Amino acid sequence: MAEQPSGMNLEAIGIVRNDVKQPVRHGWSEVVSDIVIDSRLAEALDGLDEFSHLIVLYWMHQLTPGRKLKLKVHPMGKPELPLVGRFATRSPSRPNPVGQATVRLLERRGNILKVKGLDAIDGTPVIDIKPYIPGYDLAADAKTPKWTTNH
Repeated sequence: MAEQPSGMNLEAIGIVRNDVKQPVRHGWSEVVSDIVIDSRLAEALDGLDEFSHLIVLYWMHQLTPGRKLKLKVHPMGKPELPLVGRFATRSPSRPNPVGQATVRLLERRGNILKVKGLDAIDGTPVIDIKPYIPGYDLAADAKTPKWTTNH
């Protein structure tokens, strides 16, 4: 493993609140969640409501830490898909359980962001939020393997 920089610490800036109590594989695009940001950080949200989409980074807190991860997997657990390295998948099982989602911002109320499409269960710690900026966050010439769209 790579050496960690000294002082590498993460603190939650908020928490996800929704009706999803256990992880599900599909249907996240319709889930509406509140991201309750620490009230001491509410001013840091100013101007965010001018964006339609946000990038949310969160800590998948219910994954079992320290379990041995297979370095090669079949995407989505489907044996008909090619065996690829763990980092070539969007699997939640990772060396560090950091999740990332691009979501639609529905509204901001003080320190609460109402979003749609966040694939995080109720109680998930949020570690960062960034505005989605088209042209900056989207690679127009992005390339992906065929298995990502033919499944």
